[in-house]
Amino acid sequence: MQRLVGAGPGFEHLSGLGWASLGVLELTALPTIGEERWVPWVRQADVLLVNGGDATHLCHWMRDSGLAALLPSLTDTVWVGVSAGSMVMAPRIGPSFVEWPSAPDDRTLGLVDFAIFPHLDAFPTNTLADAERWAADIGGLAYAIDEQTAIVVDAGSVEVVSEGRWVDFRHDG
Repeated sequence: MQRLVGAGPGFEHLSGLGWASLGVLELTALPTIGEERWVPWVRQADVLLVNGGDATHLCHWMRDSGLAALLPSLTDTVWVGVSAGSMVMAPRIGPSFVEWPSAPDDRTLGLVDFAIFPHLDAFPTNTLADAERWAADIGGLAYAIDEQTAIVVDAGSVEVVSEGRWVDFRHDG
């Protein structure tokens, strides 16, 4: 699966890019629909655009619906994650990003080997100092990215594409 994680300004317009068709998949409804109906739709998709919210809540429903188990087989599908839609791909998001009361911890899907601190400098609690504290807790590879930065993962290769500000945190933790 090729992944583009993190998207910049105008992400709300991603659904208006001239796609031949566009469908909406409601994760909370998938368990009641039956995989025989929705899995073929997902397999036929060229791109999965996943918006934000709470990454632990998103992770829960991706697992509960069966979508998380399907993702590794979607080798020709592009994942475009916005905010929590990109964070959910990481092994962890860090305790400071857990907002869902039912989250057991900060673990997410682990489909990439780095963590993402989104919205760098976009909010008062998303400063570089906040990102540095977050990265120290995460350990391992982590990126803080602003609204004009994306991370492309293709066949294990990671590339940061940016016209803005981003930081590469590497910790041996």
